[in-house]
Amino acid sequence: MFTNNMSHITIQCRLVANEPTRRQLWELMAGKNTPLINELLALVANHPDFETWRQKGKLPSGTVNQLCQPLKTDPRFISQPARFYTSALKVVDYIYKSWLALMKRLQYQLEGKTRWLEMLKSDAELVESSGVTLETLRSKATEIVAKLTPQSDSVASQPPKAKSKKTKKSKALDSKPNVSHILFDAYRNTADILNLCAISYLLKNGCKINDKEEDEKKFSKRRRKVEIQIKRLTEKLTAGIPKGRDLTTTRWLETLAEATSCVPQNEAQAKSWQDNLLKLFSLVPFPVIYETNEDLTWFKNVSSRLCVKFSGLGEHTFQVYCDQRHFHWFQRFLADQEIKKNSKDQHSSALFTLRSSKLAWQEGEGKGEPWNLHHLTLYCCVDTRLWTAEGTKQVKEEKATEIAKILTKAKEKGDLNQQQESFIQRKNSTLTRINNPFPRPSQPLYQGQGNILVGVSLGLEKPATVAVVDAIAHKVITYCSIRQLLGENYKLLNRQRQAKRSSSHERQNAQRRDAFNQFGESELGEYIDRLLAKEIVAIAQKYQAGSIVLPKLGDMREIVQSEIQALAEQKCPEFIEGQQKYAKQYRVSVHQWSYARLIDCIQTQAKKLGMAIEEGQQPVRGSPQDKAKELAIAAYDLRSKA
Repeated sequence: MFTNNMSHITIQCRLVANEPTRRQLWELMAGKNTPLINELLALVANHPDFETWRQKGKLPSGTVNQLCQPLKTDPRFISQPARFYTSALKVVDYIYKSWLALMKRLQYQLEGKTRWLEMLKSDAELVESSGVTLETLRSKATEIVAKLTPQSDSVASQPPKAKSKKTKKSKALDSKPNVSHILFDAYRNTADILNLCAISYLLKNGCKINDKEEDEKKFSKRRRKVEIQIKRLTEKLTAGIPKGRDLTTTRWLETLAEATSCVPQNEAQAKSWQDNLLKLFSLVPFPVIYETNEDLTWFKNVSSRLCVKFSGLGEHTFQVYCDQRHFHWFQRFLADQEIKKNSKDQHSSALFTLRSSKLAWQEGEGKGEPWNLHHLTLYCCVDTRLWTAEGTKQVKEEKATEIAKILTKAKEKGDLNQQQESFIQRKNSTLTRINNPFPRPSQPLYQGQGNILVGVSLGLEKPATVAVVDAIAHKVITYCSIRQLLGENYKLLNRQRQAKRSSSHERQNAQRRDAFNQFGESELGEYIDRLLAKEIVAIAQKYQAGSIVLPKLGDMREIVQSEIQALAEQKCPEFIEGQQKYAKQYRVSVHQWSYARLIDCIQTQAKKLGMAIEEGQQPVRGSPQDKAKELAIAAYDLRSKA
C-alpha cells in the first residue's frame, strides 16, 4: 500500500478508543467499506475487457474510479466518509495490480517451462530428429562449446529447475551463468536441425559433454518433473480471481451445504469444495488508506497521552500505544503539525515526516463482539531523511526540481483552463513553502565507498552470512558467520529452533485430535532478526560500505531446496531413497527462517542511516561465504553495466 521508496520505512502502533467509537468504526469498515471493495473487485472481474487487461498485466488508469461512480449513490454504500471511497479505490487498484503482475510472471514462467519441455528430448529422440549418430551429435556439441568457451572462460550451469548430478569437472564449468543463456538464445535463432539437437543435448547435460550412456528411467523422471511443474503453473493461472473478504462466512456455509447435499461430479469439484472449506478466511475488514498526511490530526489529551483523529470520523479520538523504539516518530508527527499551525512562517506538509498511513483491524482471539475482540492498528509510512536537517535539505531539493519541471511543461502548453491554473498555483505555493523547512537536528548524511559492498547470503541452517567485499579488486575484506553476528546471543537461535519444533509437534498432535491447531508464536524470531539487522548495518558502517546487497526473496525456495539436496547427496552418495529420507528428516529438524521478515529488518535499519540497499540473485551452490561474496560482486557488476 505504501510507496516503495528506498528511504521510507513503516512503523505501527495500537489505537485505543471507547466502545461506541470502536463499534461505529467497525460498522463503517465491515458493513459498508468492505462490501464496496468486494463489489468493485467483482465489477472489474466481470468487465468485458478484463481478459485483455489480464494479458497486458495491468489495469488502464482510472478504470476503478469509473466503476465506482455509480456505487456512490447505492443505498448499500452511502453515508460513509469520502476518504473511505478514496481508500476503496486504492485498495482495489492495489489488489489487481499485484494479482495481474503475479499472473504475468506465472505466464512467463509457464512459457519458459513449455519451451524447455519442447527442447528436453532423450538421446534416442535427438538422434532420430537429427538423422546422425550419437557420436556425431556429441562432436557437434563439442564444437559449439569450443566456440563459446573463449568468450566466457567457463561454461554455465544447467537451466533453471533442471537438476542433474554434478562432478568436479562440471562444477568447474559452472562458474558463470551466461553460456546457458547464450545457448537458449541460439536455439531460438537457429533453424538447422543438427544445431538445434546439439544445443538441446548441451542444455540437458548442464552445458557439458556426457560420455556415459543415458539412463532412460532418470530421464523419464526428469521430464515428468517438468510436466508436473507445467501442470502446477497452469492450475495457478486458471485459479480464481480476487473475491474480497467474506466477513459473514456466507460462501463457506454455501459450500458446506453443497458438499453435504450433492455428490461431486469429478475430482476437480471435490478438491474445490475441500479447498474452500479448509481455507482460513480473514475475519477483519479491509484497511482504510490515508495517502495525505494532513488527514490525521495529532494532539495530547488532558492526561498528556498522545492521541490522533481521522478526517471523516468526526470527533472520535484514539489513544496511541506503541513500542518505545517507535515513540519518537509519533512525537515528531505532533511536533510537525504544531509548528505548521502555530508558526508565523508558512511551512509545507510536503516536508512532514509522516508520508501516509493505513488504519486496520488485527485479528484477536476469544469470543465477543468483533469490535471488542479485534484490535485497531495504525501503520505509518515515514521518510527517514526528514528526521535530520541534512536529509530534509536533500528532499527539498528533489521536490523543488520536480515542481520546476512541472511548471516548465505547463508554461510550454500555453493556454490553461481554470483547473490547470489552480493546480499550477498550488505548485507555486508548495515551492515557496518548502524553502522554509521545519527545525530538525543536524546529522551528517552517510557516505560510503561505492566499491565496498556487504553481501548477505541467506540459508536454511545458517539464516544469514556476511561478506564484506572490495568489488573492484574482487577481494573479500572479511567474513562474518551467524555465530559471529549474534555473538553471545547465538544461544537464542537454538532456543528459537527448539520452540518451533515443539510447536510443530503440538500442532501435529492437535490435528490428529481434530482440535484447534493455530498456535501463536513468540516474538523471539523477530528479536533475533533485529539483532542480526543491527549487526549487519554496524559492519557496513565500520567498513564504510556503499551498499548492502540482499538476495531476491523469490529465489529463496530454490536456494533452500538446493542446500538440502546438497547435504543429502553428501550424506548418502549414490543412494536416492536415502537422500530423500535424510532431506525429509532435515526439514523437520531445521525449520525455515522468515526471510522476508529478516530482509525487512535489514532494510529498515539501513534506511535509518540512508544506506543504499541492492538486490541480487544468490547462487544456489557453494558455501554461505562464497554465496555472499558472489552476490556482492554480481550486484556491483550489474551496477557498472547499467
